[in-house]
Amino acid sequence: MDLIYLHDLEVEAVIGVYAWEQRIRRRLRFDIELGTDTRVAGRSGDIADTVDYEAVANCIRSIAARETHVLLESLAEEIAQTLLDRFRGHSIRLTVGKPGAVAGVREVGIRIERGRS
Repeated sequence: MDLIYLHDLEVEAVIGVYAWEQRIRRRLRFDIELGTDTRVAGRSGDIADTVDYEAVANCIRSIAARETHVLLESLAEEIAQTLLDRFRGHSIRLTVGKPGAVAGVREVGIRIERGRS
């Protein structure tokens, strides 16, 4: 299996469990590895035969901006399932980081791995 990846995608979002967090936008950091088969694109050289990186980034931006999220876990789950479905991936590893969320810690976050059922 091949991996299409985007590392260090930064997105502004409203996310958090506390009321004050629900009133501000903060930076989130995403690493995405989408398992897919790139052989057809490798032979054809045609973007239509592979995953468009910009489309993946825009999809994540859209989900993060669409509504206020309380937990990184729910945001990560929604993004993972959407990317698997929209881009016909076999698997995904998604890391969502929330820099500066805890005093004295550079970044907290979650990493999930999901496969097609």
